[in-house]
Amino acid sequence: MNLQIITPDKTVFSGEVSVVTLPGTNGSFQILKDHAPIVSTLGKGTLMADKQEFTIDGGVVEVVNNKVLVLAEAVL
Repeated sequence: MNLQIITPDKTVFSGEVSVVTLPGTNGSFQILKDHAPIVSTLGKGTLMADKQEFTIDGGVVEVVNNKVLVLAEAVL
């Protein structure tokens, strides 16, 4: 599936991944291939994409048709 991590300033990551773990505001959760469409808020924490780690300062995630779009307030 395709993952894009975007901040107001730039695109931080864009590429194919097999699993994404996100810091939701009510706890962390994972997105796998063929996940149902979802929109969720994100809290401050670690976003893991396969074996890469990004520390984000909150934001929103949208998942549709194996495309994961993370709009992060900031990547620390």
